[in-house]
Amino acid sequence: MRALAPIQKVDFALSSICLGHRFNREVATCSRWVSHSGDGHLYLAVGVLLALLAGDAGVTFFFTALIAFALELPVYIILKRLFRRNRPSHIPSFITPSDRYSMPSGHTAAACLMATLLSHYFPSFAVVYWIWAGCIGLSRILLGVHFASDVIAGSLLGIGCAAMVLDWAVI
Repeated sequence: MRALAPIQKVDFALSSICLGHRFNREVATCSRWVSHSGDGHLYLAVGVLLALLAGDAGVTFFFTALIAFALELPVYIILKRLFRRNRPSHIPSFITPSDRYSMPSGHTAAACLMATLLSHYFPSFAVVYWIWAGCIGLSRILLGVHFASDVIAGSLLGIGCAAMVLDWAVI
């Protein structure tokens, strides 16, 4: 764990900066909405809509996303149990997280997985997908439930799982 000490110092400093200002309640209001968009319901709705309205690409996207999430979720659970990193406690928290541990950020992993797949199948709006995924990751920090390194780890997990499934796909 000593190897992680420099990362933890940076994480604590960044969290303090992000949440140590007088506008943090207002920022948290917006961050809650952004974070909620990454709870999972939107992913299912997007997948179903694309499967119904976007022809073969939409159907392929839907099934690729199902496989990618089937890979990402157990890896996410294993990593949470492996790292057992406690959530930030020295800073304000504006929501109650669903579990005790913070590494990696599941919201960020799912958002980056979706952004990767959407960018692959529907590249015209790739910038929008990635801005949205970045906002979800940032919202988790601004809500006081994740450190920056949790969000980075979640990003790598989501992108990695999506890339792996895209590599496997013969589509």
